[in-house]
Amino acid sequence: MFTERIRRRVVASATGPFTHAPYPLARSLEYSGDPGLFGPGSVTWKVMADVATFVGGIRALLIQAAHPEVVAGVADHSAYRSDPMGRLSRTSAYVTATAYGAMPEVEEALAAVRRAHRRVVGQSHRGRPYAADDPALAAWVHNTLVDSFLAAHQVFGAEPLTAEQADRFVAEQARLGALLDADPLPRDAASLSSWVADHPDIGPSPGMVEAVGFLCDPPLGRLQRHGYRILLEAAVGIVPDRIRTVLGVRRRRGAIPAGRAAVVGLRWALGFSPSWKLALTRVGAPVPPARFRPLPPAGRAADHLHI
Repeated sequence: MFTERIRRRVVASATGPFTHAPYPLARSLEYSGDPGLFGPGSVTWKVMADVATFVGGIRALLIQAAHPEVVAGVADHSAYRSDPMGRLSRTSAYVTATAYGAMPEVEEALAAVRRAHRRVVGQSHRGRPYAADDPALAAWVHNTLVDSFLAAHQVFGAEPLTAEQADRFVAEQARLGALLDADPLPRDAASLSSWVADHPDIGPSPGMVEAVGFLCDPPLGRLQRHGYRILLEAAVGIVPDRIRTVLGVRRRRGAIPAGRAAVVGLRWALGFSPSWKLALTRVGAPVPPARFRPLPPAGRAADHLHI
């Protein structure tokens, strides 16, 4: 069937970049009844299952690059230039594990991050020291990710959150941030949005220019590049004005409607995250009548940037 062939092409194109690390929940059903960090009644499980997280992930990477010490750590220690798909897949695996994993899987993901962070130390272009395990820098990374997932869901999600649900999402995610010793951790949506938009430490830097350039032109195939460009411009469209000025990117007319159309198309093709279904099955909770992608084969991470 023609439409099924199109759907499969979109699925392959969208999930391909995230298949370069082991799937983190391959043994999740062995932890029967374990709700993990959030559980079936959480807002997190619903938000992270939707394809709007594609836009949120791009937005987060852009905003994170506006902090000179954070982006210096990325520039000096990350393999994103030499192994971009590996880096992307590992980030996706971390988000999947912490959102949907049983507690042993959450703890394993956090331990991997802590090990990686111990060696990320140095000095930024403006002479300030940085360390990835610095609570303030960890807070920038964590809080911008949470704020971006929330902002993207409210604009592009299948069902925007109420104000109460948005606050619950932020409070839930603060529990994760605390496990990484991030500080401060705003506990409601308005406080989080203000903290990110008005952060005093952002500014341009050589690492930012390089990171933004990479995000605007990543090594993707022709079909992937076209779809990514639409999502990138949608992400830029929901970056706070002050940060967009620092980044040197501008909002394009029509980017939000185009992004909404692209997300609808992705949702038609991809459905919802299979990790959500897996987690619901693990705890014996009802699975909603929605379409889910198959779980990836053991040892592969086909779960997309949900992040």
